[in-house]
Amino acid sequence: MASLLALTLLPLLLAGAQAATPGVQHIRGTSWPSPVALVQCLDTHHIPYRVTSSPDWAEYATTFNARLQYIPAAIALPNTTDHVSSAVMCASKTGFPVQPKSGGHSYASFSTGGRNGILMISLENFNSIKLDNKTGVAMVGGGVRLGNLAQGIWDQGRRALGHGTCPGVGIGGHFTHGGYGYSSRLLGLALDQIIALDVILANGSYVHTDSQSYPDIYYALRGAADSFGIVTTFYLQTSAAPETVINFSYSFPDALTSVSNAVATFKGVQKFSLNGSVVNRNIGFGITIAGNATGYTVHGTYFGSFASYNKTIAPALLGQIPFRPSNESTVQETDWITSLVQLGGAPNLTVPLHGYTERDNFYAKSVTTTEPFNDKALERFFLWAYTAGRGKNSPVDWFSIINLYGGPDSAIGRYNEEFAAYAGYDDLWVVQNYGSAPMNQQFPKAGLAFLDSLNGAMTSAMPEYAAYLNYIDPSYSREQAYRLYYGEELFKRLKELKKQLDPKDVFWNPQSIPIGSH
Repeated sequence: MASLLALTLLPLLLAGAQAATPGVQHIRGTSWPSPVALVQCLDTHHIPYRVTSSPDWAEYATTFNARLQYIPAAIALPNTTDHVSSAVMCASKTGFPVQPKSGGHSYASFSTGGRNGILMISLENFNSIKLDNKTGVAMVGGGVRLGNLAQGIWDQGRRALGHGTCPGVGIGGHFTHGGYGYSSRLLGLALDQIIALDVILANGSYVHTDSQSYPDIYYALRGAADSFGIVTTFYLQTSAAPETVINFSYSFPDALTSVSNAVATFKGVQKFSLNGSVVNRNIGFGITIAGNATGYTVHGTYFGSFASYNKTIAPALLGQIPFRPSNESTVQETDWITSLVQLGGAPNLTVPLHGYTERDNFYAKSVTTTEPFNDKALERFFLWAYTAGRGKNSPVDWFSIINLYGGPDSAIGRYNEEFAAYAGYDDLWVVQNYGSAPMNQQFPKAGLAFLDSLNGAMTSAMPEYAAYLNYIDPSYSREQAYRLYYGEELFKRLKELKKQLDPKDVFWNPQSIPIGSH
């Protein structure tokens, strides 16, 4: 435990954090209370914690996004739900906002608060995975990461869930704010597979919630959990893992030679994606513009046999694209778990329960649309990508991924905002524009401007668009965030629930659902 002198000095440490860490941008809160009372309360309840003077502080406080490194007032490390409950009450009593950290992959570093001086509650000790092979329901701790989850339910019963492909992402934010992967068009978003939750609320109470018990809480947590509670256990309805998976990746170098070629290639893929005679929920895919516009690939998965893929999917897809794929293209038949390993890009799926060290220095933006992209949006997007973003013109390394969510037979479209507090069920395409800089350098302002302009080039020709909540963008004001992530009607509903469930605004980050007039 830390000395009271160190705790008394913490506000000064917070104020000096920006100068102390070259190459990292900090956004400081305007004021914060002394952490002494908070830490004394954690001590009283025998809750393990760390403060800045702890020798292993950096192991717990370091953010995934090095561009946005914040310094919590303290980091609670609960081992039990009682610990979580008491930690929340300690923060509320002493005036500190709270945010939980599951895997810590928040693009905006909101799991570390989104500003200095909050109480971060790490869930890394909540890491159990237990599959009931009779019901197919997996009971999963709130600190489990996606790779460990996928491997765990496979090992225990050859089961599967629809979720993202990065093994190190935590279940907490990913499952409660959407959660897409190539299998989502077959199995649904990660959020859709939640059938119950154990949660600690703002008043410290523990509840088990589902569609029948505390339905308003259940609703709000599936889409806006960061504003309403800390999920300690997820109950997830798994599915039998597909026996055969085709992983495919086609490279189209001709699409890189001109804007018109790039647009024509995308339009061919988009036409294929809307072909209900061939496309169904067994296929999930996206387009990646990679390496500063030095690669153009169409890649994804198909749940079926190699023969079926070659007979139906491949000719229908390639027949719409005016260029032949390169010899670097691959089509491989494999099984479910091997497919996930390949998509994850690491030798295996499991990652450390403690000491996960993957980081990046990045800025990302997103676009979602319920309609096909029009020609003008594609032309403006690729024109900016192929001029300002190519080679020496590019201020940062960047890529864009444009994934198909909807389309014919997609399981994602089964639901709407009455099912969960999620506004993206009718999305057709979701775009991620992502730029990164070396870890030892300040992220350049020109890189921020480039990615803003790349995103804006596309949206400038779109009559309506939104953004994807799991690619959270800290550059948005609260009002912009509410409009883009939730929309007006859903936001109103969530704001009323916030007043009921968290009237003291305990669960706060810069874009959380407010209790005030925002």
